Amino acid sequence: MYRRTTAKIIEVSDDLHKVVISMTINWKNKNYAGSIFGGSMLAATDPIYMIQLIQILGDDYVVWDKAVEARYKRPAKSRIYGEFIFSHDEITKIKENVRNRNELDIVKTMSLVDDKQNIIATFNKTLYIADKAYYKQKIKQRN
Repeated sequence: MYRRTTAKIIEVSDDLHKVVISMTINWKNKNYAGSIFGGSMLAATDPIYMIQLIQILGDDYVVWDKAVEARYKRPAKSRIYGEFIFSHDEITKIKENVRNRNELDIVKTMSLVDDKQNIIATFNKTLYIADKAYYKQKIKQRN
C-alpha cells in the first residue's frame, strides 16, 4: 500500500531509529494547481513512526497511530524529503512511562522539506503506546 503514496524509503538505520523518505512530483500525485497533493504527502508520512516503534519496542507493546495535524506551508513542486527519528533517550523514556502508566500518547513532529531545506509541510503525529497485556485487558473490558 505504501507504494501508492508515490514516496520511497531511501534510508533506514540499522537500529530503525532513523528513516528517510523522498517523494517526487508526477502524474500520480500532482494536484490541480501543479504541486504535490497534500493527501499524498500525508499518506507518505502516515505509517512510518508507528512501524518504527512497533519494530523498536517489540512484542510486549501495542502501538497505534491516533491522530495527525497537518500544516502545509508552501507548494511542493520538486522532490521533497522527510526524516523520522527516535533518539535512544526517547525510546528509554517511552518504555519507562509505559512501565509506570501502562499506556501513553506521544506527539512526534516531522517536516517534509525540499532540496533547499525549505519546509513544505509539517505533521504533528500522535501515537498511542501501551503495554500489550494491559491493552488486551482494556479491550476485553470494553466487550
